[in-house]
Amino acid sequence: MIDLTELGGEGGKRLTRAFVLHPELKSKPGSREPEDALAEAMALAHALPGLEVVGGQVVRLPRAHPGQLFGKGKLEELRQALEADEIDLVLIDGPVSPVQQRNLEKAWNVKLLDRTGLILEIFADRAATREGVLQVELAALSYQRTRLVRAWTHLERQRGGLGFVGGPGETQIEADRRAIDEQMTRLRRQLDKVAKTRELHRAARRKVPYPVVALVGYTNAGKSTLFNRLTGANVMAKDMLFATLDPTMRAVRLPTGKDIILSDTVGFISELPTLLVAAFRATLEEVLEADLILHVRDIAHPATAAQAADVAHVLAALGVDDEIPRIDLWNKADQLDEATRLQVDRQAQRAEGVFVGSALTGAGLDALFAAITAQLDDVRHHDTVTVPHSDGRLRAWLYGQGVVESEAQGETETVLSVHWSDRQQARFRALRDRT
Repeated sequence: MIDLTELGGEGGKRLTRAFVLHPELKSKPGSREPEDALAEAMALAHALPGLEVVGGQVVRLPRAHPGQLFGKGKLEELRQALEADEIDLVLIDGPVSPVQQRNLEKAWNVKLLDRTGLILEIFADRAATREGVLQVELAALSYQRTRLVRAWTHLERQRGGLGFVGGPGETQIEADRRAIDEQMTRLRRQLDKVAKTRELHRAARRKVPYPVVALVGYTNAGKSTLFNRLTGANVMAKDMLFATLDPTMRAVRLPTGKDIILSDTVGFISELPTLLVAAFRATLEEVLEADLILHVRDIAHPATAAQAADVAHVLAALGVDDEIPRIDLWNKADQLDEATRLQVDRQAQRAEGVFVGSALTGAGLDALFAAITAQLDDVRHHDTVTVPHSDGRLRAWLYGQGVVESEAQGETETVLSVHWSDRQQARFRALRDRT
């Protein structure tokens, strides 16, 4: 992690002066308007304490220079601008290779973070639970492992010998990489223990007849505001990217009288680094276990369609089952002008499972709560199913759902009497069909 104190951050005499650059490559245009992408990158920068975001700029390039990202002319032009503004830290909204990072820092005499590095810094600042801290550390080590060239440019042998692991002849970069690998192994073991504890909690919840509703959405879409409105909790809810990092769950009774367990998750973002998706998979498994996914979407945002597509992409990357029902809340409708609101209302009426409202004011939420209740109010019925002895996973799933009333052993299969809902029956069949 970057030391902001060293740059003059919170522990220094002044805030770290930061500047944001969004490279727009003609050979590889982004999925959204460059100005919108820059605005999001600057919002990310504002979310990190200790920074004074001086400004930002879209830099249009024909292609990325392999050694320093920018061409010589643009490199010098930016150097003069950064020097004039006394910039300490440059944030590049996009991927930067270790070689490019080293060369740019040398050319501009600044510290530099790419998009992944910036998101990691924010996550490190926000993680509050032990699991969150472990996940951030694991993701950060994975990121740093690929960038050892930045810290160690010398590859000369430290001692003579054959170069066996840990022995004479090992280069400094090899020693660092081995140390990182060992630390990552320790972190994974600790996370495995946390994951087992979380699974025990999930197993206990399955025995409670409360369905789980998982809130998902782009960061700053208003999930935590909706969560607080429903639960009376005091989850951090600010107009800031990644205000919520650690998952929060509460039992709540909807105004319709329906009891549910509501789960607030970390917000998604475009180009979410793969290593972060992998590190936070254990946390996001709450979504995989949900009975209903409630997608909270900032309908007032200029890039709302692109944000919705990014959420769908992350859910697919997590392996979220299409069988899990989904409802959309088009949030922040209170920020729309009258003409736009009418247009959005008409669009929502043509879609299935879409509701327009405001988590902040509460407007439009009654219809949403009624739809959630209708979706989850499955009538339970008695049934009999057979599971081959060779498929212990299906039998374990049924017991995990708390629907088994009795069982009888046959020669090749187990016959189970169950009391379940139509939704559980459909999920059982989907699991069985995959085997």
